[in-house]
Amino acid sequence: MPLPFSSLNSAHARTARASSIARALGRLGASALTIAGLLAVTFALSSLSPIDPVRQLVGDHASESAYRAARHALGLDVSRPLQFAHYVARLAHGDLGLSRSTGQPVSQDLARVFPATIELATIAMAVCAVVGIAAGMLGAARPGRIVDQCVRALAVLGASVPIFWLGLVALYVFYARLHWTGGPGRLDDAYEYTIDMHTGFVLVDAWRSSETGAFASAIAHLVLPVLVLAFSAVGNVARLTRTAMLGELGHEYVTLARAKGASERRILLSHVLPNIAGTLLTVLALGYASLLEGAVLTETIFAWPGIGRYLSTALFASDTPAILGATLVIGIAFVLINGVTDWLVHVFDPRLAR
Repeated sequence: MPLPFSSLNSAHARTARASSIARALGRLGASALTIAGLLAVTFALSSLSPIDPVRQLVGDHASESAYRAARHALGLDVSRPLQFAHYVARLAHGDLGLSRSTGQPVSQDLARVFPATIELATIAMAVCAVVGIAAGMLGAARPGRIVDQCVRALAVLGASVPIFWLGLVALYVFYARLHWTGGPGRLDDAYEYTIDMHTGFVLVDAWRSSETGAFASAIAHLVLPVLVLAFSAVGNVARLTRTAMLGELGHEYVTLARAKGASERRILLSHVLPNIAGTLLTVLALGYASLLEGAVLTETIFAWPGIGRYLSTALFASDTPAILGATLVIGIAFVLINGVTDWLVHVFDPRLAR
């Protein structure tokens, strides 16, 4: 005897729910393993540094007893695996350790610098998304023509031009020579120490301040690092958008829409673009994560006080707690971005949940 329709729906719902739970648990497990592996590799690499952190702390002329006491205080008189186990145990209690460069808790340092990176990467990603998707759509609409060739050239340039070279050239041309933009840092010297950075986001704090011209100064200093950082990712977004759209333009529903008299603009915006929304979300999320990770050179060149510059300073100083803390924050951000993107892709494309 066949099952009632309601029973079939109930069984299907239970199966879908179990599948969703299993998929969520699988993601959590993979994320935990990713972060654990990231910490282990980073700790191992930082341990290979030739710089002795104890000598940095006590100096080259310290006595042997002072050296041993400092080594014990830093927890370096035990084996490497035990050092890593102690770090993980402290991490479980929310303790990221004490930075040897700043003398402050790493958690406080990261809370201070991470908003600057979030602000820079978010604005750069917004510019990258608008320019990259528009360029990819134009290239797909006119394949083989001059616009398409320019889009492909943009993709090659974005992937091949070194970001440090581009940043230095941009500073020299647009700041030092033409004076069109602000220079290194987040604000002019007149506002640098007069604005209270309550939120850590310079645009918000400059807008809320009573200093005339502070907001314009913040925008002027954002222009170059945003454009340089966005240029490194816009080519990839344009190329993948073009490829995804060309793949959709060969489907039968596009041919049917053209037969009904729909314009190419309507076909691209109303038919093709919604069908590649999942692909675009994935591309933009990976691009955003890469901007967070790749902001080290940009922040160093433009003296942007974000997590990238903090990490580079920690690397030069062999500051293991700061290196591990910054790496952990970037790794968690990467995992969260991937998780949210995966969820959004399933929302925009229910076919993937089947």
